[in-house]
Amino acid sequence: MCGIVGYIGQQDSKEILLRGLEKLEYRGYDSAGIAVVDGNGVHVFKEKGRIATLREAVDLSVNAPVGIGHTRWATHGVPNRVNSHPHQSTNGRFTLVHNGVIENYDHLKRDYLKGVSFQSDTDTEVIVQLIEQNVNKGLHVEEAFRAVLKLLKGSYAIALLDEQDQDTIYVAKNKSPLLVGLGEGFNVVASDAMAMLQVTNQYVELTDKEIVLVTRESVTIKNLEGTVVERAPYTAELDASDIEKGTYPHYMLKEIDEQPLVVRKIIQNYQNDNGELTVAADIRQAMTDADRVYIIAAGTSYHAGLLGKQYIEKIAKIPVEVHISSEFSYNMPLLSERPLFVFISQSGETADSRAVLVEIKAMGHKALTVTNVKGSTLSREADFTLLLHAGPEIAVASTKAYTAQVAVLAILARDTARAKGIELDFDLSKELGIVASAMETLCDDKEEMEQIARDFLATTRNCFFIGRGIDFYVGMEGALKLKEISYIQAEGFAGGELKHGTIALIEDGTPIIALATQEIVNLGIRGNVKEVVARGANPCIISMRGLEEADDRYVVPAVHELFTPLVSVLPLQLISYYAALHRECDVDKPRNLAKSVTVE
Repeated sequence: MCGIVGYIGQQDSKEILLRGLEKLEYRGYDSAGIAVVDGNGVHVFKEKGRIATLREAVDLSVNAPVGIGHTRWATHGVPNRVNSHPHQSTNGRFTLVHNGVIENYDHLKRDYLKGVSFQSDTDTEVIVQLIEQNVNKGLHVEEAFRAVLKLLKGSYAIALLDEQDQDTIYVAKNKSPLLVGLGEGFNVVASDAMAMLQVTNQYVELTDKEIVLVTRESVTIKNLEGTVVERAPYTAELDASDIEKGTYPHYMLKEIDEQPLVVRKIIQNYQNDNGELTVAADIRQAMTDADRVYIIAAGTSYHAGLLGKQYIEKIAKIPVEVHISSEFSYNMPLLSERPLFVFISQSGETADSRAVLVEIKAMGHKALTVTNVKGSTLSREADFTLLLHAGPEIAVASTKAYTAQVAVLAILARDTARAKGIELDFDLSKELGIVASAMETLCDDKEEMEQIARDFLATTRNCFFIGRGIDFYVGMEGALKLKEISYIQAEGFAGGELKHGTIALIEDGTPIIALATQEIVNLGIRGNVKEVVARGANPCIISMRGLEEADDRYVVPAVHELFTPLVSVLPLQLISYYAALHRECDVDKPRNLAKSVTVE
């Protein structure tokens, strides 16, 4: 959600900034802009819409070795050119881009900026106007920047240009992600390392309430009191080829096809010399010490957490609660004596989850982050991290990160069970290998998935997913995939709940996608299908080999019953993809959505 790039060096910055913003398109945005500085001053180019539109607006005759850029996802003010970033102070000396939300911006306008004529409806413009005001009072720019940051309440990642100092980009962060990249004769700023992977893989992590002075030759980090902070860089372990579509028409399709490889990579990364799937000893100890596990997540990660609950309870015999992160801080349950918190986040930057992490750490509780991004905020601030090893996920609709989360949670449960002396009747490494092979079979059957999408979803305005047991959780994820990229109103329900109200929504032709992969509830879910068919529904039953019946629309390969979610979700991902494609939706960047939700 929102993205920042910056460059200061010897080259013309325009193309570097534009290419960086293109790498951040996956985060979700509604407008974009850049500001560059040359001998004639600051040049601002910004437009509503895609980066391609911004490119057309940029004056190619400007040659500027310093610049900042931004993709905006609207929070304050409608998406339009005026509200787009960068924003400038009244006299044009200062130009700024900002990710996050300034919660007290109204108070700051009222208390400090009376008489200032604002050009936009954003909270961001307050920051740049306050900086100009403080400089006009006689403060040095760095002092003014620091003074303003102390006034801000909320989240921010900021890059600031001063027209009168073309040798510095002023940078700061609090709660929102931001990195500084290092080069020879240049340095860069980015909210995501992949944005500037084109020029460097060396990055310095920033922590909350730090300011950074970025020049061509140096990077100076200070806290808000002005004390210099030393921090070594790290190497961003990203392969540039991983973030390209290659021959695929969309990132989402590429990432669906990568799932068998991801499962195999997870096996490889978590397998010890004895062929057992294990986690680090300190994580194992934290799990065995806990009397209850609290899983905190949002969206797709929440659905993975519901499956993680099943694995940890059934395999490791530890009670688990799963909570939506945005609700937890405001409605915290009565905690057990020895809780362990598990935060699930593809990006590791989810603001709602981080708010919970900060709160429970202050209470003295241990935290484990399950994430796809090494060095992300949730990873750095938790006590322990389990990496997904899924590679960059660019499409807004999560696919491979979801299956990676489920697989890693299964490994965590299995390792904990072993540590507790619990005997199991399956070899997890072998079962995940079978899952990977089954995934390959499904990826090769795209034509059938496309036909299902045509038959059931071409013109419908709504769709319902039903299942029982763990199939219910997969149905919830399938409904989320469909609604977020095709804009079909979709919901996932427990099959037995239909008669308790939901069945009133069934009309002639309403598509119902039913999952039947669990023997213990197989007859029950098929009875639920008959109930909706009697009311005119159009059923699409997806079953598992060994449980199939003649009228089932699709049968997935047989895998261990506990791990059917890793297989049965894949047809739902592909069906959603083709439904969106044929409804001419933007598959990778659906409207109003962001990949990484970095504001609360």
